[in-house]
Amino acid sequence: MKLFGKHIGILLAVFFIALTSFAQLSPGELSDVHAHLGGLTNCTKCHELGEKQTSAKCLACHVEIKNLMDQKKGYHASKEVTSQRCAACHGEHYGRDFKLVRMDKDTFDHDLTGFKLEAKHAEINCIDCHKNELIKDDISQKKSSGTYLGMGTDCIDCHTDVHQNSLSQTCTNCHNQQAFVPATGFDHQTTQFPLIGKHREVDCAKCHEKTTLNGKNFQEFAGVEFANCTSCHEDVHNNKFGNDCRQCHDEFSFTQVKNISDFNHNNTDYPLRGKHVAVDCKECHTSGNHTKAVAHNNCTDCHSDYHKGQLAKNGVSPDCNSCHSVNGFSPSSFNLDRHKKTDFALNGAHMATPCFECHKKGEEWNFDFAEINCVTCHENIHENNISSKFMPDSDCRSCHNEEIWNRVEFDHTKTKFNLEGKHKTASCRDCHFTENAGVVTQHFAGLPANCENCHDDIHRGQFNESGKNDCERCHTFNSWLPEKFNHDNARFKIDGKHEGLECIACHKPTDDLIRNYTVYKFEDITCASCH
Repeated sequence: MKLFGKHIGILLAVFFIALTSFAQLSPGELSDVHAHLGGLTNCTKCHELGEKQTSAKCLACHVEIKNLMDQKKGYHASKEVTSQRCAACHGEHYGRDFKLVRMDKDTFDHDLTGFKLEAKHAEINCIDCHKNELIKDDISQKKSSGTYLGMGTDCIDCHTDVHQNSLSQTCTNCHNQQAFVPATGFDHQTTQFPLIGKHREVDCAKCHEKTTLNGKNFQEFAGVEFANCTSCHEDVHNNKFGNDCRQCHDEFSFTQVKNISDFNHNNTDYPLRGKHVAVDCKECHTSGNHTKAVAHNNCTDCHSDYHKGQLAKNGVSPDCNSCHSVNGFSPSSFNLDRHKKTDFALNGAHMATPCFECHKKGEEWNFDFAEINCVTCHENIHENNISSKFMPDSDCRSCHNEEIWNRVEFDHTKTKFNLEGKHKTASCRDCHFTENAGVVTQHFAGLPANCENCHDDIHRGQFNESGKNDCERCHTFNSWLPEKFNHDNARFKIDGKHEGLECIACHKPTDDLIRNYTVYKFEDITCASCH
């Protein structure tokens, strides 16, 4: 037992010395991927005793990189990298979480890998390509630990073959890295169907339509039928002249017709209709060459703008067919619904007004109005009788409407004379119109607001004070009865037997047949004046 205890002590001492020596020799803990190489007994697996350079040891383990370098391929085979020690970029002994491979997209020169990043490839993130499912070659390092090796450099190594193996898999024969479409690198002249004439201007998708192969959709480029024109084009003649369109036409212009005397214009892009049927050919084909294409997209290609740009918006005039037809200039197809979309929508009585009432002055048609208000077309019968406050911008709609002119709706509260009581039912003419010798005169501005301006003073000035009768002292606007008069406020207070007497018992009409009126004011109010 004593001998066994002595041996145990020696072993513990040796272990402590070894542990202390390792702590002094090791510069730090290894990263997670190299953790299995830890311990003093494993140092020589990566290091040569007495040497700083460990690259040879690194490549002995990382055989994929060594093979690429031997083939002078890849990033590590470039002269910029071969001159460096592995440890210069991939340091160790910095702890378990230290990343041996640190990529900075902004500083990493991808050209050294043998795959130059151009156009769209230069814009994407590293992880968009360097992911496990795109690693082509089997490598010794686990993919789960992350690697930038094993990527293919062919297009289909990363991209789906949209042509389903119907064309060469060298995509750059037709496409570039900036955009997949259009296929700028493809020369159709090298095919069995060289493009000439108008065919050079046709979009690829017009002839190469999408089809299905093996349950997948793709655009068909190989095997497209082209034996006859009708393989792609519709026979507008319904096979009346066979399926070889070149008997009459060529690829430079469909309107190039060889037998002009027998030509049916209805087979062109512009069938003749209406008035055009009777027009002589040379009226449109002014060059004398009836097969030369003639502009016909707009009426103004042949006809002058009758309205001289009056209908132009942003400098562009609408085409004539927006209002007229080939059957004749009149009538116009510009209807009420379209007029509602203009700056002056037609409502009420305006809807029944003929166009020429507003738009024709003499022989000329006018559509360009400097101002669009009522007085542009209508006479201002009020002239200067109404303040601009109540008729802003000469707009009659302040009082009138477009349905019935005589229906006046004016807010009299905006004036200095608010309508109350019986005044509300009075006609505007009662106050604002006067007639003399059959001539009606209107008065709106400057009318005095006192009662006798409109009403006769039936009291013949008995209550006139300072040249003005204040009828509202006794009367209201609802009736003429003196509802507001209180006899207690007069010189003669009513009491005793006087109470209950009718007014006319004391206030009797005068005997003047011409100026007959009721006397309300007495100079003598003694008893003897009545009794």
